Amino acid sequence: MDRTILHCDCNGFYASVECALKPELRNVPMAVGGDRESRHGIILAKNELAKKYNIRTAETIYQALKKCPELIVVPPQHSVYREFSERINEIYRRYTDLVEPFSIDESWLDVTESRLLFGDGKKIADELRAAVRDETSVTISVGVSFNKVFAKLGSDYKKPDATTVISHENWKEILFPLPASYMLYVGGATSKTLSSLGIRTIGDLANAGDALLTSRLGKLGHTLYLYSNGLDESPVKSIYDKREVKSIGNGTTFPKDISGEEEIRREVFSLSDSIAVRMRKHELKCTTVQVQIKTPQFRIISRQKKLDSPTYSARAIGAAAMDIIHSSWNMSSPIRMITVTGSGLIPENAVTEQLSFFDDGAPKKQDELEKTMDSLRKKFGGSKINFGYNIE
Repeated sequence: MDRTILHCDCNGFYASVECALKPELRNVPMAVGGDRESRHGIILAKNELAKKYNIRTAETIYQALKKCPELIVVPPQHSVYREFSERINEIYRRYTDLVEPFSIDESWLDVTESRLLFGDGKKIADELRAAVRDETSVTISVGVSFNKVFAKLGSDYKKPDATTVISHENWKEILFPLPASYMLYVGGATSKTLSSLGIRTIGDLANAGDALLTSRLGKLGHTLYLYSNGLDESPVKSIYDKREVKSIGNGTTFPKDISGEEEIRREVFSLSDSIAVRMRKHELKCTTVQVQIKTPQFRIISRQKKLDSPTYSARAIGAAAMDIIHSSWNMSSPIRMITVTGSGLIPENAVTEQLSFFDDGAPKKQDELEKTMDSLRKKFGGSKINFGYNIE
């Protein structure tokens, strides 16, 4: 049986939520952007009126205000956006339990088995658009197709608040003229490689041949050959499927550049603590620690270290992160941003401890201490108990 897949994409999601909360913002050009004082000064989303001034996502607020001096810029409320995202996905789940979020504002739905109850894919898409608009004041665009990739291309094809059906009969007519960069996973570097091969449209991509694409792009080339020829067979995951967590990280951009052992150590252990809490929540331990540093000139340095044994201890993660920084960074040089990530995650119950006559049980004691801290924070609040940062 031919599948019916939907891809639902919220239009200007952050800005739409802000306009839903403050309807007066719908009548003026507005955008969601970071705080210039803390140097997060970029546009994250904008409404339709702002788009008319050619304001673009990821440009600086300074650039946007030059285009539109009357632009209203509001700070982001990420916890509110997550709440709206969950409400919208709950609406999707009225039609199917095969709902797979792709990001905070995008989800795939497999409604193949729902057609007998609710009608064809277009009818379901139109009903979802109306329900989301009526219940949340957010609009969505929906692509309807026979696979996930084409459904996503469909949701991007016409905006805002639109349904686009890409079928076996019309997919070449609709998709082949589109730029190759529209295809899923074709970023800037891949787009340049394709252009050097004379591949500029999705039609060119489909007709390039598997051998050529694979020889130049490896596994990605084979994937793009399948995608552009409508051969994507990847399933939409159920809401009941446990999502695989591949890494857990956290980073911060500082209001003022930091430098020196004390400042860097304080920030690193704060970040390490935050990701260790999340690892313990997911019952996962990391086998590798990665540190990413961004300089005031926006140069990014990334290094990683394999651990002697898996851990979800903030102390162990922080110590490994500091080892990385000591070996690869001049501690007196200014730092704009630091990110600490634990990767190579494995279930905690899959870790076997190697016993030693000389082992004093310190790692296990540290794990128990930090679990106790988790319990105290849950009971009394996250800011009530923290590490001292002069940890060696």
